[in-house]
Amino acid sequence: MDDRLIGIALLGSTGSIGTQTLDIVRRFPDRIKVVALSAHNSTELLKSQIEEFKPKFFNCSNLSMKLENGMVGEAKQCSYEDMVTDDEVDLVVTATVGDVALVPTICALQAGKNVALANKESIVMAGEMLIQIARTNNSKILPVDSEPNAIWQCLRGEGKSISKLFITASGGAMRGMTDMEKKKITPELALQHPTWTMGPKITIDSATLMNKAFEVIEAKWLFDVGWEQIEVVIHPESMIHSMVEFEDGSVKAQISPPDMKLPIQYALLYPDRIFNPDLARFNPVKLGSLNFESVNFNQYPCFALGLDYGSRVGTSPAVLCGADEMAVESFLKGAINFSDIPVVIKEALQAYQPVVGKTPEDYLSAAAWGRSKVAGIINLK
Repeated sequence: MDDRLIGIALLGSTGSIGTQTLDIVRRFPDRIKVVALSAHNSTELLKSQIEEFKPKFFNCSNLSMKLENGMVGEAKQCSYEDMVTDDEVDLVVTATVGDVALVPTICALQAGKNVALANKESIVMAGEMLIQIARTNNSKILPVDSEPNAIWQCLRGEGKSISKLFITASGGAMRGMTDMEKKKITPELALQHPTWTMGPKITIDSATLMNKAFEVIEAKWLFDVGWEQIEVVIHPESMIHSMVEFEDGSVKAQISPPDMKLPIQYALLYPDRIFNPDLARFNPVKLGSLNFESVNFNQYPCFALGLDYGSRVGTSPAVLCGADEMAVESFLKGAINFSDIPVVIKEALQAYQPVVGKTPEDYLSAAAWGRSKVAGIINLK
């Protein structure tokens, strides 16, 4: 066990993943030190986190946090880029939603920092670029998402003999519903995920299965496999988070109750496994059975769209991220129906002319185009 204190910069500290990350820090204060915190709008929660964890730096995009002296207590306000490249930071945890994490992630990797990646959009938008930057600077991308984290755990100690990756999906709140039933779905109902407690954006992406398309893209870049080697299966119990089939036919699975604190802890404390009394244990007798079924592409049109455009070269995956973000936001605000989400995303994607992404700005501009196009489509309806 490595007893060295790990300095972390936590981007998105007030969200679902961010607050659970700080729960792990509270459990292991002798292993992890918070060097920097950032948030978007939750200023009061951020201030309380700064008071508790006493970071060196903080950042908040809300104007109310643009303080006259640039300080909260002893914490100094600074840019994302300065936070993630500070000498005291060993690990950058990207727990934000959307493309805001792309540039800080690139800066961290270029500085030789390891990145615990919970932000799907960064690697969906610019996966090839991130992997190349990490290799060039001898830095690592450590997946925090439960499914790629499970694959990472299954591959520990194995060679490069992957035959297939199985990524599991609960099916979300809409599993088994007819098209007519989906037209009547309210945001409140769609946010009632059957097995996981997550933020609103990823919960809706789980209901449409767009998040699984994102995880396929993530797995392709993180584990250097072909698209044809990745399969998504519906697994309602959410106990098996992913499986890896090796060339000899053997299959390894990572199994645990659905709790994001486990993959967060694994990424923060890797390579150590340490007892945490807060984490529930898997009881196979009490569970009774595990069920699996194929994905019905007709039931999940966003999944099909995500796989199609997410696997294309150039900036199309970035447009996919931006279009999905605006479509989900519009649904949550009541501007469109649940069944309209794939319709407006598809219309935007079909109208886009992709380019070769050469800089982070190319991908950010494409995502912004996707958001703007969907907003325009919705305004015309």
